[in-house]
Amino acid sequence: MTYCVAMSLKQGLVFVSDTRTNAGMDHISVFRKLYRFSVGHERTIVLQAAGNLATTQSVIAELKEGIAKGAKKNLYNVSTMFEAAELVGETIRNVISRDTCELTKNVALGCSILVGGYIEGDDARLLDVYSEGNFISATIDTPYFQIGETKYGKPILDRIITFDTSLEDALKCTLVSFDSTIKSNLSVGYPLDLLVIDKVNKIEYYKRIKGTDPYPVMIRNTWGDGLKKVFHELDEFIFDDTPLTDADDGILM
Repeated sequence: MTYCVAMSLKQGLVFVSDTRTNAGMDHISVFRKLYRFSVGHERTIVLQAAGNLATTQSVIAELKEGIAKGAKKNLYNVSTMFEAAELVGETIRNVISRDTCELTKNVALGCSILVGGYIEGDDARLLDVYSEGNFISATIDTPYFQIGETKYGKPILDRIITFDTSLEDALKCTLVSFDSTIKSNLSVGYPLDLLVIDKVNKIEYYKRIKGTDPYPVMIRNTWGDGLKKVFHELDEFIFDDTPLTDADDGILM
């Protein structure tokens, strides 16, 4: 399992992915899930992958091969982010079709890939591409996507993230989301790959974050202590003063 979050905000784009891959409790490995394809200031296309590792690695390899061989349509020559998402979707379909056979009929070959970034002359965009090859686009009303192990980290994103959220707050919120997910699911873990595209200042920033780095340690301690403090400040639940009697037997059946 994995966890990836991507956001398309007024100020720019945010991408964070974990790197843990497991095939059972005794087989845990580190694999990159975030990939950047860039040509100077003309374009930066970021992919985040979740799902069957063999499928996602094949898709990335095919896309890189297309660039290396100068394919008629590749991530370095598509004209729009929409075309980039189409190419990724087409590649996913081809890889799954190629690998589907009698031996793999009981294997989940599916994957999801987030495609975000900008191409000169086109607006910065974020799209979520499914195993079937079709996709949806982030909007002002829905400015972020998650793939992989999404449920544990979703509540904080829903409460905080809007299209107008600053990049700084978005990063902080995303790392809290990852902290919550890592706390509750052993199949998600450090290190995290983080990439930010600041549209206003035209700057890109990348960092790999380890679980022992000062900032995630601060979040782990401060967020955990803060939740406990707020919990204990909540009013106590008051039970109805009418106790159950024998006449209420079966009320919960």
